[in-house]
Amino acid sequence: MKHWIEAARLRTLPLSVSGIIVGSIYALSHPTEAINTPTEVFSWKIFGFALLTTLGLQILSNFANDYGDGVKGTDNEDRVGPKRAIQSGVITPQEMKKAIIITSFLTLLSAITLIYFAFGESNFGYSIFFLLLGIAAIASAIRYTVGNSAYGYKGFGDVFVFVFFGLVSTLGVNFLYSKEIAPLLILPAIAIGLLSVGVLNLNNMRDEESDKKSGKNTIVVQIGGKNAKIYHFTLIGTAMILVVVFAVLSQYRFDQYLFLLAYIPLTKHLITVSKNQDPRLLDPELKKLALSTFLLSLLLTICMISLISDIIVNLFLGGR
Repeated sequence: MKHWIEAARLRTLPLSVSGIIVGSIYALSHPTEAINTPTEVFSWKIFGFALLTTLGLQILSNFANDYGDGVKGTDNEDRVGPKRAIQSGVITPQEMKKAIIITSFLTLLSAITLIYFAFGESNFGYSIFFLLLGIAAIASAIRYTVGNSAYGYKGFGDVFVFVFFGLVSTLGVNFLYSKEIAPLLILPAIAIGLLSVGVLNLNNMRDEESDKKSGKNTIVVQIGGKNAKIYHFTLIGTAMILVVVFAVLSQYRFDQYLFLLAYIPLTKHLITVSKNQDPRLLDPELKKLALSTFLLSLLLTICMISLISDIIVNLFLGGR
């Protein structure tokens, strides 16, 4: 059990649910024209299964990454950071392959349950669309490093992370509640996507040399370490700006800018990266950036709710 928990890479899980939290609380604090009260738009069932589905997708991605890089020999003695399960031999490729299949099935089952709670027996078109989206997310998580045409080896991993852990996670879960697209929510959705890509980019910066030797052509390998730093600053800086723009356009009061506290660790992170001369020493920054993104999502959701105590009371008394 210890080895499977390590293979699931728990430090990546808070980052994966950041979009779910922001999208859900936005639905709670922004009732639609058709739904007048927060307790009518928010559902604990949707929230719970959205979290389960996203966590399943992240764990599946981690298992598949372990398997793909393990059987390809990408995880070798040159790799920096904790040893992967297959690399260290504590889990065999066959065992990991079975785990990928089981996790895929459980994630799909969770997604189907989520879709049912969101749309019931109506909105058949929406149900089919989100089902296809869920299948695409599962397939993308596996194909990142698994197979001869793994797109993670061609530099497209950033796109997967941005789309599914940013846009789909944040905007998608909000749509499950409200059945509407929230245009303003696009800004924090993009921000969370960029920060998530930042974590992946940091990982690729750390592993640049080993990835080069194994033929894993990540964006970092393609553009080089110096440009990868500029890319990293652009990702994090743009995300920080977009959240501020979101707050301004939402007409936040002064006390609703509490989320700016998360900019302290984000700024410290950027300073550390700028001074770094040995990419192998960036490994601790992965956890820091992931937790800083999670902190930003938590603080932002608090700022979204003006009368948070009243809404929470209503949820427990009248929520579904």
